[in-house]
Amino acid sequence: MAGTTFAERVIQFNRELIYSGKLPKGFRVLNPYFDNPETIKVMEKFYRKYYNDNLERKFIIGINPSRHGAGVTGVPFTDTKRLEGICGIKMQSAYTHEVSSVFIYEMIKALGGAKEFYKEFYINSPFPLAIIRKGKDGGPWLNANYYDDPILFEMVKDFMIDSLKKHISMGLSTSEVFILGKKNANFIKKLNQEEKLFEKLNILEHPRYIQQYKSKEKQLYIDKYIQALKG
Repeated sequence: MAGTTFAERVIQFNRELIYSGKLPKGFRVLNPYFDNPETIKVMEKFYRKYYNDNLERKFIIGINPSRHGAGVTGVPFTDTKRLEGICGIKMQSAYTHEVSSVFIYEMIKALGGAKEFYKEFYINSPFPLAIIRKGKDGGPWLNANYYDDPILFEMVKDFMIDSLKKHISMGLSTSEVFILGKKNANFIKKLNQEEKLFEKLNILEHPRYIQQYKSKEKQLYIDKYIQALKG
């Protein structure tokens, strides 16, 4: 992928990011880069701050962005609270708190802070846009995962493979990859068997699961992440 630095390659990818494929009834894709002009600005500031080099990085793969995290900021696992408080980048048009972001940034702190972490790791998703689904009986729109519906997965599968290949071309190591969420890992394994993208798959519990169900044992999971990422 063209671009003089890792940062410029990511920015180019995000600026050109669009999903024009089909979706099952009741599902929608949110594109923060089109929905909010400020998202492009803060996303560019973030990547130029932490990725303004040509270092090879290890890939951490989430599921797909939440509408309160990267679905607003354009930065994976980063809500506006941590974007400002930790990364020093203020977003004027939105204020969000996202539970996965809490765990990720506590783990990043334990690994030496944002500057050191992002020098070595890159986080994104095989489907890098937020997916929402209509609630039951006409209820409000809710966050959805790409694997929530087998028809949805089949519709977005080719887009996901293309996205993963584009991420790799930015300058990511393929010797090993870190996958967040066991169900997510099952689907990434399937894609990897078909496309032979990564040599080794390391599976970690998803931050949302840890925050919601294992918060009393959070330090154990932070230690597990550190051991895996630094192993």
